[in-house]
Amino acid sequence: MLPKTPKPAIWRFIKGSAKTLFVLEAVCFAASYGVYYRMNTNREFRQHINENYPFLLDYYYKIGEIVGDSKARQTDANYWSALKKSD
Repeated sequence: MLPKTPKPAIWRFIKGSAKTLFVLEAVCFAASYGVYYRMNTNREFRQHINENYPFLLDYYYKIGEIVGDSKARQTDANYWSALKKSD
């Protein structure tokens, strides 16, 4: 019978790091999908993002224009301007 030799520590480190990276990537994907879903369904959240992080909303609109919803930016702008006029 062949004697068992312990695996080098580097392989345990690589396996542990790969597992951690996979979990971290899954969590980041879920969080980014959650933010995208909320931006896609909630106009007030988009307005909050526009006030605090306008570059994120610009990326959201650019992705929407690539996918095919090119009227979202103008629709939101019209809605928000109407809100400001009524206040």
